[in-house]
Amino acid sequence: MTAAVLALGANLGDAKAALRGAVVALAQTPGIAVLDASPVFETDPVGGPDQPVYVNAIVLVDTSLEPYELLARANAIEAEWHRTREVRWGPRTLDIDIIDIDGFVSNDERLTIPHPRAHERGFVLLPWLTVDPAAVIRGKAVVEYVREVDVAGVRMLEPRLDLVDNT
Repeated sequence: MTAAVLALGANLGDAKAALRGAVVALAQTPGIAVLDASPVFETDPVGGPDQPVYVNAIVLVDTSLEPYELLARANAIEAEWHRTREVRWGPRTLDIDIIDIDGFVSNDERLTIPHPRAHERGFVLLPWLTVDPAAVIRGKAVVEYVREVDVAGVRMLEPRLDLVDNT
């Protein structure tokens, strides 16, 4: 099994339900074990057209899937939630980004790992730290990146909205 970090986001329809549904779908996928999920954060949109706020979370998984198989599964789950890709950085029913896969590096246009902009995005970094305070990406601690980016528009929802039950 290989560790992977996935970022979830949505801002159309019942966005929180989409995040929960994505976690359930990932957990039901042979070859994927969901280890933990961050609380849900509310995030101001970054780029793109005027649109509603997002909800975002990070999911830690172990997987025996090859990276492109994991991407295909993430895309299939997005499709189940009627994800369309009409406007870059536009609103979406569900987005699943592969942020990092332990030991895997790719600069392919279909799958760039580590994610090329994750270290610049507070809506990825802050949730990630809640489930892995020692996280590292691109050879640098995630906590150090947090000090370098604007996180003012990233707010943990209260009360904490758990996506998985780790009891």
